[in-house]
Amino acid sequence: MIEIMDTTLRDGEQTTGVSFAATEKLHITRLLLEELKVDRVEIASAKVSEGEFDTVKRIARWATANSYIDRIEALGFVDGSKSLDWIESAGCRVMNLLCKGSLKHCREQLHKTPAQHLEDILTVLDNAGRRGVAVNIYLEDWSNGMINSRDYVLSLLEGLKGTNIRRYMLPDTLGILNPESVGRFCREMRSLYPSLHFDFHAHNDYDLAVGNVFAAAAAGVNGIHTTVNGLGERAGNAPLTSVIAMLHDQLNLHTNIVENRLNRVSRVVESYSGIRVPNNKPVIGDNVFTQCAGVHADGDSKNKLYYNDLLPERFGREREYALGKNSGKSNIRKNLESLGIALDDDSMKKVMERIVELGDKKEIVTQEDLPYIISDVMRTGNADTIKMVNFSLSLARGLRPTATVRIKVGEQEYEETMPGDGQYHAFSKALWKIYTRLGKPKPTLTDYNVTIPAGGRTDALVQTTIAWNFNGRDFKTRGLDVDQTVAAIKATMKMLNIIEKW
Repeated sequence: MIEIMDTTLRDGEQTTGVSFAATEKLHITRLLLEELKVDRVEIASAKVSEGEFDTVKRIARWATANSYIDRIEALGFVDGSKSLDWIESAGCRVMNLLCKGSLKHCREQLHKTPAQHLEDILTVLDNAGRRGVAVNIYLEDWSNGMINSRDYVLSLLEGLKGTNIRRYMLPDTLGILNPESVGRFCREMRSLYPSLHFDFHAHNDYDLAVGNVFAAAAAGVNGIHTTVNGLGERAGNAPLTSVIAMLHDQLNLHTNIVENRLNRVSRVVESYSGIRVPNNKPVIGDNVFTQCAGVHADGDSKNKLYYNDLLPERFGREREYALGKNSGKSNIRKNLESLGIALDDDSMKKVMERIVELGDKKEIVTQEDLPYIISDVMRTGNADTIKMVNFSLSLARGLRPTATVRIKVGEQEYEETMPGDGQYHAFSKALWKIYTRLGKPKPTLTDYNVTIPAGGRTDALVQTTIAWNFNGRDFKTRGLDVDQTVAAIKATMKMLNIIEKW
């Protein structure tokens, strides 16, 4: 059994441009503890701001009422009683005390001798003990300490090992270690102090955070620190999802984490943070359970030749088969099977040729597009029941954008004009006004992403991807155009014709 402490709300919030609102912090805390079953959550640093103090108080009230208060932690500093006062007043009962884990930091940042720093730490520990506040301790810059001032690190541990510290947390603060050095240093800690509880805290500056966590866990540390989606300062921290998959599959270690909730929590944090998850990010990226090559789809049909232990169902995901110029018949057949559609070989060939043609034009083909492609190539009639007749978008300085939309539903045309906060917003309002007149149900837009090619070309194709929820079903549609708003309109029209069939 290995413990997981998540620091998305403290270290993760140090990501450039990320600041969680109070309601978002509380929601994420609840998701981490109630759904994911994370062992501990670090929610803030002491003395940041009045707003942060109010947020911590709010989380602490919820945690106390729901018996989670001993699993809520806040970072404090060796500053007499100032951090302790702040943390205690906010209602927290666990302080993660930041001390100096390298001689260089001790001397050059604090301007203290090792003996003076130790004395200051002991004063805080004594005060916390009298107040009933539990203490874990960060040995900040421990990695540099072990490389350049090992005697200082061991001397500090000798002076602290008999105190009321619950956990000794070993951070690779600057992300400078590698799996070999992490394993060596962590084994030394475990060998010299077998009775102490050690956590390892990785940073990803060399893209080695998950590998370093592997080495630390293999060396016998008791706990691992993570952040959702790998948020964190500079290159970030060890991502929770990758760490859990690695611990469970590569080291056969047990955690309390509920795997099938990982993707949901990741998406919530993605939305709140504004930091998008890369499509190829292990476990949670949009593409990581998607087979593109036809030979892979063929192999999956023959005793799952291209499966590994990272089954998408474990993480609340589904395996998908991409449709494009590399697809081949096997990918298309897999998608058709999901839709309950069967085609003969000649029809399959025609459909594949059309998909390859669209792929060459950089068009994105989804499973939902297949019925319309089949209808087109088989000449069984136009599958679109909702058609765009015309639209006009206006944008003027000092005036709200306005859109006029005319669509054809069946054989009847409808037109509306509406202002909005942006051109697509105005388009949507006009469109939904028509739908309200018709009494037709509307989907919920859950995400909107624009991919603009690098290089500044004004004639390059822009892809707009919109995520929707309709009657409890999540799906995405994509549009391609030189204008991102037009691309979004194309994606929206695809969506309208998809939900018409549901």
